[in-house]
Amino acid sequence: MFKHKAKILGSTVLTASVLLSGCGLFETETQKKIDPPKTVSVEDKDAGEKTAETTENTENTVKTELYLIDKNGYVVPQTLNLPKTQSVATQALQYLVINGPVTDMLPNDFKAVLPEDTELSVDIKDGVATVNFSNEFKNYQPEDELKILQSVTWTLTQFENVKTVKLKMNGHELTEMPVNGTPISDKLSRSTGINLDTTDVIDITNTKPVTVYYIGGEEDSYYYVPVTRRVSNDEKDPIAAAVNELIKGPSDQSNLVSEFMPDVKLLDAPKVKDGTVTLNFDKNIYGSFEENVISQHLLDSLVLSLTEQKGVQKVAIQVDGKAELKTDDDKKLSEPVTRPEKVNTGSF
Repeated sequence: MFKHKAKILGSTVLTASVLLSGCGLFETETQKKIDPPKTVSVEDKDAGEKTAETTENTENTVKTELYLIDKNGYVVPQTLNLPKTQSVATQALQYLVINGPVTDMLPNDFKAVLPEDTELSVDIKDGVATVNFSNEFKNYQPEDELKILQSVTWTLTQFENVKTVKLKMNGHELTEMPVNGTPISDKLSRSTGINLDTTDVIDITNTKPVTVYYIGGEEDSYYYVPVTRRVSNDEKDPIAAAVNELIKGPSDQSNLVSEFMPDVKLLDAPKVKDGTVTLNFDKNIYGSFEENVISQHLLDSLVLSLTEQKGVQKVAIQVDGKAELKTDDDKKLSEPVTRPEKVNTGSF
């Protein structure tokens, strides 16, 4: 089933790849970043006008990742242009409140996560962001508890000065969530995971987490979804583990897809030097494309996934030891690719 899903997505890439090529990928140091797909409703006749207005107003805004909930229940980063402010962390969380200032900016089929009327403040010191919520914070459904924890943690840790997160309500530190009692670490971080997938995991105590990015959404409105899988403690190389999870693909029960076909293999162990990881794949990485051409979606998923790893800033790809590759939108992979400053940018 997974292989079938991957082939379906591959057949749509040629029509969707223009959405990913926007800023001249690989052409300059600042442009060697992923430009994820734009999400514009086909029913939005004013989309062109809104895009122009957004461009004009960018001087007064700052691109901020908000971890919102999509229609399938995944916590997904969406980058929106928020008003410039001195309190970017506080503002980011304020834009997670249901029926708050984010309402008219929400991408299609996305919703905010924090209970309506929640007030909050954020204090950042020594890499720790302490969030103090008002009493309204507890007015959420039990099934949303983990999503709220993940959204707050990942939204705040996008900022370089935030490494971990602590939660308070009415000035009192929370050691567990107020509705379903989920324990809260005193140092929440991205290592806690997001969109947890424990499919086929029998003994979780003998596993460790690895976060990879699969593809969600629909044709012309794809976006990247971080998913934390569990891999065996016997897996010593976290980079190889992440690549293997991308090749394995998302759970058959999920609504996500991958551009990797299941017969792709790494020919050598990943090599990391000066922040750049080099991967040498066999020719199956081409999938349905001609030789020396790889999918832009596949590249994006790789870069986003591997730069979640400590010490990895860039990704270089080889096939059978050769690096003369290009993407399906004809962009040469002449240099290693860096992670984008923000994920899932676009006009909505």
